[in-house]
Amino acid sequence: MVALRPHPDLYVGVADPRRRAILDLLLTGERGVNALVDAMDLRQPAVSKQLRILKESGLVSVRKAGRQRLYRVNAGELRKMYEWTKTYEQIWNERFDKLDAYLASPEGETK
Repeated sequence: MVALRPHPDLYVGVADPRRRAILDLLLTGERGVNALVDAMDLRQPAVSKQLRILKESGLVSVRKAGRQRLYRVNAGELRKMYEWTKTYEQIWNERFDKLDAYLASPEGETK
């Protein structure tokens, strides 16, 4: 069965290391913007911008709790990315096995 390719915006969401760092922080649970600012070396407008991109890409969701907005990882969207990339795992493993065999052979040894 062929896995459907996730929406390209998901890849936009993880393309930036700051957004990946935010996702890593959100893995432990919901956080507000100020908690993310405190945990990162970014100012509040920069964190808010990255959160907006993550939200637009579907990788995080937000809920209001009083005056605060709490962000959390949308695991379903990450799962779509995982399922699609997992389809290539067998190809990668076969190629790495061939490379390992070549490097272990006399032809693969450097002199």
